[in-house]
Amino acid sequence: MSKNDHSIQISEIFEEDLVGEQVSLRGWVYRKRSSGNLVFLIVRDGTGMIQTVIHKDNVSEKTFEEGDRISIESSLKMSGVVREDKRAPEGYEISVNDLEIVGLAKPFPITKDQSTSFLLDQRHLWLRSRKLRTIMIIRNQVFVAAREWFKKGGWIEVQAPMFVSAACEGGATLFELNYFENQKAYLTQSSQLYLEALIQAFEKVFTIAPSFRAEKSRTRRHLTEFWHLEVEAAWSDLENIVKVQEELVSYIAQKVSKRMANELKFLGRDPEAIYQVIPPFERVSYDDAIEILQEKKIDVQWGDDLGTIEEKTLTMDYDKPIFIYNYPKQIKAFYHYPDPERPEIVKCDDMLAPEGYGEIIGGGQRIHDLDVLLQRLDEEGLNIEDYQWYIDLRRYGTIPHSGFGLGIERLIAWICKLDHIRDACAFPRTTTRLYP
Repeated sequence: MSKNDHSIQISEIFEEDLVGEQVSLRGWVYRKRSSGNLVFLIVRDGTGMIQTVIHKDNVSEKTFEEGDRISIESSLKMSGVVREDKRAPEGYEISVNDLEIVGLAKPFPITKDQSTSFLLDQRHLWLRSRKLRTIMIIRNQVFVAAREWFKKGGWIEVQAPMFVSAACEGGATLFELNYFENQKAYLTQSSQLYLEALIQAFEKVFTIAPSFRAEKSRTRRHLTEFWHLEVEAAWSDLENIVKVQEELVSYIAQKVSKRMANELKFLGRDPEAIYQVIPPFERVSYDDAIEILQEKKIDVQWGDDLGTIEEKTLTMDYDKPIFIYNYPKQIKAFYHYPDPERPEIVKCDDMLAPEGYGEIIGGGQRIHDLDVLLQRLDEEGLNIEDYQWYIDLRRYGTIPHSGFGLGIERLIAWICKLDHIRDACAFPRTTTRLYP
């Protein structure tokens, strides 16, 4: 079928030599302006935008009337001839000879108000904006690149339940709900424990799925529902899993910087800066991090967790992520492996992104010894009955193993240089936002 017989996508006009050809498009009106006998429409579809012009002398009276009355965000079908025009936004223009309005839009509400609160209320419409569309396109490439890296390495993608019966990261951040027959259930904080079961069948596994945290944190980097890339690997110690983390993040950064260079520039991010994110990343022990912070006059003591200010201070001298490793046992989850030589610390790491974006990965070596796991559960005051299946993994063929969780939205926020994590996903969920 020729180009004249069916609708094409706008990207094809830029990718192929279609100057002088008659084409048909379907899309939405992004911008409109009129000038006497001319109507200019910027038309958008899922692949791009192009300027179109309707000249009263070149079309039927009905076509010109349709072009004159069409409104912003109306859907349409149109046909016309592709022209090269350096004055047009993308260097091409379509001279329209036929137009059909499919869905005439009412006055678009976003044109009257650009406040943050209003745009969040109108998120279902604001997603059509160039900024959010650009971020979502980059987000897609983050997922694509991540899965490419795992495929090259022979990893198995798996899935875990969203309904769980016990905490993984601590009971204070659980979303509780009523399950069947008066059972309590929770929305998962992490798929980690289930991935630990799966490595004994597949050795190297990953999942990309939602996680839920009932944290009452109102910061630019917290969501109550976020997408979580989680990894577990058999026969792996802390250093092994740290290498996996930096290689994965580097691969994603380099692929996105090459494939999405124009999109990154539009968002104010230099693609070259992201392309230069290559291993190895600096490794800083928690002990040294506390000393560095104290030297910089930050009020922090050994045993304190690191917050936004501390993480920003530690990364301000770097242009790529760094690792902070071996945190105190008291501030980390029960499953981290205590250092046999220093039982007050655990073999774990956080990857911190530069520019104040903070933690994007939390990982570490897991406890594989049955007695140590039972001791840690007891120390944390957790009900051992809730974890019997997890304890079984240490009874039947236990192995050293490690893993990590990467917050997709945090990674995207850093790559795209966003002011707030809520713009890293289509419909953000925060402590104050459940609509739309």
